[in-house]
Amino acid sequence: MEIHRMGHGISVLNDQVPVPGAGCLPVNAFVIQSEQPVVIDTGLSLPDRNFLEALGSVMDPADVRWIWLTHPDRDHTGGIFDLLEAAPQAKVVTTFIGMGIMSVAQPLPMDRVFLLNPGQTLDVGDRKLTAFRPPLFDNPATVGFYDDRARALFSSDCFGAPMPDAESAGCNDVRALPTDQVRAGQLLWATIDSPWVHTVDPDKFMATIQPLRAMEPEIVLSSHLPPAPGGVGTFFDMLTEAPAADPFVGPDQEGLMQMLASFEPA
Repeated sequence: MEIHRMGHGISVLNDQVPVPGAGCLPVNAFVIQSEQPVVIDTGLSLPDRNFLEALGSVMDPADVRWIWLTHPDRDHTGGIFDLLEAAPQAKVVTTFIGMGIMSVAQPLPMDRVFLLNPGQTLDVGDRKLTAFRPPLFDNPATVGFYDDRARALFSSDCFGAPMPDAESAGCNDVRALPTDQVRAGQLLWATIDSPWVHTVDPDKFMATIQPLRAMEPEIVLSSHLPPAPGGVGTFFDMLTEAPAADPFVGPDQEGLMQMLASFEPA
């Protein structure tokens, strides 16, 4: 796992996962070393990952006060119960639906939960985190937030993009990558992760983008994209194209067999 320090006390804990046929998907968790330290998501749910070890290279897990769960998919919850044990003061920021989804596997302890809805704000001492529903999402519990001190938009899955390789997926500034490549990847990810975008009312969808544009963030921190400082207006422009992008159609069984055959030694 790569650690990227972005200023204003923000660190990116970057991991990646291969996506056959699409490249390599960044999987990011984040740390805000605010007066009341915040961890945003807790990494992949894979047996060879050690989220606490990665977090420990940034701060003492025992000092964490808040665990902001952007949504309870398995690529966001890998280390959550280990972290709850290591951070006895921490509470999990989620929604009623997020808490409910978690309960069908391993329930969150009720005394460790803090429910927060889009539009509400969490004060963590030296900054305020204002929750919002991202324009694109794949889980009904998804809630991102805006950090008013860092002017940072934590967007969960929204704005994500598969990268061509692990090196690109692990870079610390998306501006180092070809702009056309990033935009194409973002549109692909939009159609994979939020296929409903092709069926929405265009005017209603555009109305979800404007409030984020109005925040004028200086950096976008997506769960599935390298950090994006500066020039984020183009990301909002990309969203306006998503409803008309080509729908994603995954491989069928014949396609899967061809993919598996390509991995076999000659």
